[in-house]
Amino acid sequence: MKRIIPVLLLLLVALPGPAHSSDPMDAVRGPIDEVINTLKDPQYQGDAQKEVQREKIWKIIRELFDFKKISSLALGNYRKKFSPQELKEFTDHFSRLLEDTYLDKIQAEYRNEKVIYLSQKIGSGKKADKALVKTKITRESVEIPVNYKMWLNNGIWRVYDVKVEGVSLVKNYRNQFQKILLNNPPAHLIEKVRKKVEKRKEKKADADK
Repeated sequence: MKRIIPVLLLLLVALPGPAHSSDPMDAVRGPIDEVINTLKDPQYQGDAQKEVQREKIWKIIRELFDFKKISSLALGNYRKKFSPQELKEFTDHFSRLLEDTYLDKIQAEYRNEKVIYLSQKIGSGKKADKALVKTKITRESVEIPVNYKMWLNNGIWRVYDVKVEGVSLVKNYRNQFQKILLNNPPAHLIEKVRKKVEKRKEKKADADK
């Protein structure tokens, strides 16, 4: 599981650009290349430029990563307990947590991984708006399968879950959140996620001093 973590962010940042494409794989390929090029770009290698690099990478994901859908899926049936305002607050904090958790790792641990595009499968009938894109990430002698679950929203293919070696990002967080929500109200989870974000922010600020 340890080798999954550095790669996960590569998955998360490698999300489809805002292209009105009928081909899910094409929607994934462009932004993946853009993110990898940003990670390799010499102008961002100095410590002073890391924050600029981070913002550029995050911009690619922020506009395309369907945080609203991911947040809803991560809450499972417990989302029915959230008011619209609580759901918005949770989505905002959870999105920030994902950013802080995975961008920190990819900037620190990216080591020239390569992405190989294997296949895509678009659903039919009522599932024609869903697709699965299979890829694998190679790092030296290691190959890691990565599957992107996507849906077509207003003509744009967007990722709502990724599986690394069969481990689902959404299900991983859902298991954590359901344990908390079993005996606590939505406000408790929102505050818990918010505090995690603040703690990471403070830790990063101390490291930059």
